[in-house]
This record gives sequence, C-alpha cells and structure tokens, in this order.
Amino acid sequence: MANPWLNRDALDSHSLDWRQFADFRESTLANGSRIIQGYSPSGLDVTLLPDRGMDIWLARYKGMPLTWVAPGSPHLPDYGQSWLSLFNGGLLTTCGLTHAGPPEEDRDVHGNYTRLRATAPHIYFDGAAERINLVTTVQQSRLFGEQLHLSRKISLYLKQPTIRIRDTVLNLSDEPSPFMLLYHCNLGYPLVQQGTELVVNSEIYPRDDVALSSAASWAHYEAASAGYQEQVFFHHVLDDGTGTARAALLNADFGLQFSWDVKGLPYLSQWKNTRQGIYVNGIEPGNCIPEGQNAARESGRLVMLQPGEEQQFDLSMTVIDGVEAVDACRHKIASQSGTLASGCDLTGYERYNG
Repeated sequence: MANPWLNRDALDSHSLDWRQFADFRESTLANGSRIIQGYSPSGLDVTLLPDRGMDIWLARYKGMPLTWVAPGSPHLPDYGQSWLSLFNGGLLTTCGLTHAGPPEEDRDVHGNYTRLRATAPHIYFDGAAERINLVTTVQQSRLFGEQLHLSRKISLYLKQPTIRIRDTVLNLSDEPSPFMLLYHCNLGYPLVQQGTELVVNSEIYPRDDVALSSAASWAHYEAASAGYQEQVFFHHVLDDGTGTARAALLNADFGLQFSWDVKGLPYLSQWKNTRQGIYVNGIEPGNCIPEGQNAARESGRLVMLQPGEEQQFDLSMTVIDGVEAVDACRHKIASQSGTLASGCDLTGYERYNG
C-alpha cells in the first residue's frame, strides 16, 4: 500500500490503542448470531462467525465483495436442518473434521464442524509482523466417539490485503480418529465472472463425466446461466520447494491468490458453479478430496489422526489489485518450479491430458 501515514513509528506516537487502526469487534445480530468484524488499513475487511466454527462469512476489499452469501445467512447452527440448508456461503466454510463429501448413512454433507461453536476469542496485536490476530478453539466431541480439539488463529495485516488461517488439530482421544479437513472457500461475483481464470500449476483430474465433458475449459469461468450443472476438478498441485502451493482466480486487473501448506493439505478441489442466482465457486485445499469417509477408507486415502497426534495447517488469501500485480501473479504461478505434492493420491480418477 502507498499510504504514507501507515508507518509504525507514526502510529505509535499518535495513538495508544491499536483498535484505531485494526481490530476484531464482536456484536450480535437480531437472529442471535454472534459476528466478529475484522478490519485493517489494507482495505480488506471480513466478518467471522463464532457460532459456526469461526468460519469467515462476508469478505470485502475496498467495499467490493469477494464471496457469495446465501439468502438469510448467517444461519444459526441447527442439527435438525441439513448442511445445505445451513450453508452460509462466505469466504470460508470448514468441512470436516471426520467427514467431507456427500451424505452417508450417519453423516451429513461435509460433516459437523460448521455447526460447532467457537470458545471465547482472544485478540492481540503482533507488532513484529504488523498484524492483528484472533485465536479461538473449537471442540468436535462425542461420548465414546471422536475427541478432536481445533485451535484457530485468524490474522489480518496492516500493509497487505491478506487473511491467514492457521489451524492446529489435536486428537485428545485414546483411539485413532478419522480425520478429513477441507477448506471450502466460496467466491462470487464480481471476483468471479465471465472471463475469470483459475491459474494453478497442477495435473487435472475431472471428478465425473459432467466435468470431463467440459474439461477443456476447466480454468475459465462462464456467465451466469440457468440450470448450470456443477463441475468438480481435482488438482495434483506443485510444491514450490518450500512446502507451499499456490493458485489464483484472476481477471484483467483484479484477483485473489491462495497459498497453503501443501504438506498438510496436498489436495486441491475446484468447484465450478456458475448457476444463475447461486453463482458460487469453490477453491478447496484439503487433506482429502470431498469423497466422504466411507469412500476415502475404501480408496486408502482416509487420514487417521493417532491418539495425542497434532497437525498444523496454514492457508492464506491475498487480494491482487491492478494490472501489473495480476500479471506478476500469473507469471509467478505459471513459471513455478518444483515437484508434485507428496501425499496426493488420486487413484481411481483419470488425468486430463488436453
């Protein structure tokens, strides 16, 4: 950013309270939903949902929305309603922690995490990194079942329009637990519109015949149309040598870049859904693909978190603003060297070679 006033010494000498510049502020909507507004001088502001696992609902950059939101959202958690009925859209809906994918006999779509409430958040400013942080915990627990403890840290930066999510998941049980974690990032208009391109250095695997029939245009997004049938592509992404993978949704002068820890999240699912009125498209890093726990177990892809085992995950999203920045982002990803991410097993799906 080119804001001359955004200087640490100047800020410190003019204010004793960093909330003047950046903060996470909690309030309650009329329907009882708690929300937390996060803002910083970077131009990026977000709305978090502590009653829905501290997922990210609204996201804007200089007033422009980045994500699609569902009518009537944010919805309070309700175990009497289906996952699809409670889907808020929003920048992040976390899927898991023991199931991600279609419904199974005893499991709803994408698991129970998004129905769980986060505990009282702690907010602090990290001066060295120039960012404001919110830390909370979420417990997915059943008597005689899984005992999973998730610690979530969400950070906003003063000088760059980036939001970072760092999750640490610990198995407190004395038994191994199925562990499926997928970051369902939901992007909407005008970030995604006719002509938007997904740039990612990867091998492409269509999920089914519907996706295969349009595989030649997997990277390009169409105008909104009635009755559009969703398409899903799985990506075997490149590790840049530092344990990081990148992808970006780009227009001519604006975009959003994703970067994540590919060791913990070796899979990337791309959900294309340019349907009229529900124009929402997903970029979904995960430790799994959304195939469900039963299918993951049968395919040998199911991750088991051992008793006392702890795993950490990092995902960042950065706004790319301006023609030069978009061109630089596209070139960086397209020319990235490295090796295909280890731990990604897409056996059973056929690679697209078009």
